Amino acid sequence: MFKKIVIFGVGLIGGSVALALKKLPQAPQIVGVGRHSNSLQEAYQLGLIDVIETDLSSAMQAADLVIIATPVAQTPAILRAIRPFLNDSTVLTDAGSTKSDVMGYARTELGPQFSQFVGGHPIAGAEKSGPSAAMADLYVGKNVILTPENETAPEALAKVTRLWQDCGAIVSSMTAEAHDHVFAAVSHLPHLLAFALVEDLAKRDNADILFKFAASGFRDFTRIAGSHPEMWRDIALANKTALLRELQIYQQALTEMTSLLVQNDGDALHALFAHASHARNDWAKSKIQ
Repeated sequence: MFKKIVIFGVGLIGGSVALALKKLPQAPQIVGVGRHSNSLQEAYQLGLIDVIETDLSSAMQAADLVIIATPVAQTPAILRAIRPFLNDSTVLTDAGSTKSDVMGYARTELGPQFSQFVGGHPIAGAEKSGPSAAMADLYVGKNVILTPENETAPEALAKVTRLWQDCGAIVSSMTAEAHDHVFAAVSHLPHLLAFALVEDLAKRDNADILFKFAASGFRDFTRIAGSHPEMWRDIALANKTALLRELQIYQQALTEMTSLLVQNDGDALHALFAHASHARNDWAKSKIQ
């Protein structure tokens, strides 16, 4: 379907797409573009990309697909830079964790060619980043959300859907606004909580002893605090409105739990823990099936 794919950002997300596509019987040529030559060289040496390109005119020549897999704040500059080199058949997509801002960037920067852009968000990742973290099977069985608009060309949507299916993903669609509200609750909020806990402990005078005795519970809860700082800074700011609402709701939940502790209300605490435990276990079982 694609003969030449240009990937901006060949770390965990973009690199994993590249590795998955290289397993296809007729693998496309994959051109890597990025800010850091060291990362591009590493991606080339690891076999993630076929070509390193610094000249956008050359990179975009005869490109069938452009994937933007960089921190979301870089998206408008990338779209602005490549627009002069787009042809009418080039399909564009991204892998950003926020979508209302990205769709707005695309509409502004691409003008009439906005119809060729399909917003995307693969719900997969790891706390590690960079080309060496890429995995060919990262997207197998994982959800990918696409956020087409009314203007989105059906053929562009079909091609991006096929792209992710070729990577092994399960593809769904929703509006950009709905996406941002959902992921503020189930992704962006948990990351902020993990970062906040680790930062709180790290700033304490007895941080050394706290970390010395931290075990599996701390490790599991804070795993995502090892994620890419620049990426999560951009996500938090881009989805600020929805995230502030989720933080307010969570603070209310903490206030209620604090009240139960102050009152020594063991029955209410047990009921709360039991409800949360059942909900979490039911969710985990549904992910296994």
